[in-house]
Amino acid sequence: MSGRYVLGLPAASKVKMSDSGRFLNEEGGSESHVSGRQPALTGCPWHDVNEMLQAAGLRPTRQRMALGWLLFGKGARHLTAEMLYEEATLAKVPVSLATVYNTLNQLTDAGLLRQVSVDGTKTYFDTNVSAHHHFYLENNHELVDIPDPHLVLQRMPDVPEGYEIARVDMVVRLRKKR
Repeated sequence: MSGRYVLGLPAASKVKMSDSGRFLNEEGGSESHVSGRQPALTGCPWHDVNEMLQAAGLRPTRQRMALGWLLFGKGARHLTAEMLYEEATLAKVPVSLATVYNTLNQLTDAGLLRQVSVDGTKTYFDTNVSAHHHFYLENNHELVDIPDPHLVLQRMPDVPEGYEIARVDMVVRLRKKR
């Protein structure tokens, strides 16, 4: 897809809304609950963060705006709460680590971020909410997108009665050859 990337989304991308009032990304990936309108992204990171928050039904507080600008202003990325807190501290954004965690969880619940757990001990937040999988570079403790969109799981397991598959997260762990 061509176009300029703004807040991790192609500038020309169309955001669709499902019948249930949730955003659907172009690839048919994750849905997110919204206030009933599409964000009007202009390319101005501050304006776009404000629009994304309001469209997701979140009040654009100073702290959410500042953290959103740090998160989405650099395109698609993977961050832990600690990494974002460090960036905020360096940018002189007065937030506590608890506020960073709360904001990341609120943005995830709103569908603006995707949570990816590695080892059960480390949680990354991905600004790319489309359906995709990841490599985890063990030596660097880094999460990167798997570039192959045709990666498929051959067979899904039988789901217990009363449940449905919400999503499948594949994390392929890599380490340097010895």
